[in-house]
Amino acid sequence: MSWLRLPRRPPLGSEADRATFQTLHTISQASPALREGLTEASAQEAATHLRTLLGTPAVALADAGGLLAWDGLGRHHADQVASLVARTVEEGDTDASDPTGLECDNPGCPVRHALATPLAVEGRTVGVLLAMAPEASAGLLLAVHEVGRWVSGQLELAELDAERHRAVEAEVRALRAQISPHFIYNSLGAIASFVRTDPDRARELLLEFADFTRYSFRSHGEFTTLAEELRSIERYLVLEQARFGDRLQVTLRVAPEVLPVTVPFLCIQPLAENAVRHGLEAAEGVGHLSITASDLGQECLIEVEDNGVGEDPEKVRRALAGDQALDSVGLGNVDARLRNAFGDDHGLVVETAPGAGTKVIVRVPKFAPGVHS
Repeated sequence: MSWLRLPRRPPLGSEADRATFQTLHTISQASPALREGLTEASAQEAATHLRTLLGTPAVALADAGGLLAWDGLGRHHADQVASLVARTVEEGDTDASDPTGLECDNPGCPVRHALATPLAVEGRTVGVLLAMAPEASAGLLLAVHEVGRWVSGQLELAELDAERHRAVEAEVRALRAQISPHFIYNSLGAIASFVRTDPDRARELLLEFADFTRYSFRSHGEFTTLAEELRSIERYLVLEQARFGDRLQVTLRVAPEVLPVTVPFLCIQPLAENAVRHGLEAAEGVGHLSITASDLGQECLIEVEDNGVGEDPEKVRRALAGDQALDSVGLGNVDARLRNAFGDDHGLVVETAPGAGTKVIVRVPKFAPGVHS
């Protein structure tokens, strides 16, 4: 029997393969800091990796106000490059500037030239990448330019993330503004009615009201857990039951497995408020509100159902489409935030008709990339 001996291949292939891997690895290390935007902390963290990427003795990052970080040798040249930074920001040229010679009394200093390229976000120069080297070759000039373009791309992504976060905050502020003043007035009125007849009950309701408003107007977190959202809904319903008495009956059925599921902040509570205000308040007799949360394996199914007066499906469609005149409790707002967080397959589903009550169905994945409370 004869054996065929195959030549051994290095684990990462050729020198070119290893160089490519090293470059991608270095880029992946610099990226998270740059995705935070151009700050002193992010610049200092990214500069180390950018110096490795360029292979120069020193690298610096600056914004319009001046240097943010210097990594490597020759920091005594920082004052000399200040005018280069100012000129690059002012000119905002998309090409790397010509190398600038740096004077130095230290014969052993490897920093003799500075190469700068602007960092732009949406056509606006927001900073400068500088590489310092003993010689300024055309190849290094091109490398600085290309790395600068990549850094600009990461800063643009950071700006998009910031804009998305600001948009979400604006949506939540708009939703808070829609919390019914009548609910607040009626809740305080109900509490006041118990002050003389049942002081302990009044105290309990006042604490529920305080906890409800504290949660609804909290200033941090785009997401929360389903457990926290349901706890806020329970407080809301306790206050409404104090007002409606036996006319409002509530059923909550929640699978324990789904309590830790992450959901957008204030995405279920408006559905309960909509059921009470627009479904049950105008109905005669006893109103029933049912909230269920079920475990569907990879997803959580949440249903909010009432036996109230129902609604014209066309009006609901227009509210979900963003008609502010009809969206008095933020259904369109909730639908948009669910779709933004989990995709278009996870918007609100509303089943309703005049006189037939309303059911709102929400499906959220148990785990979604980038979504956490």
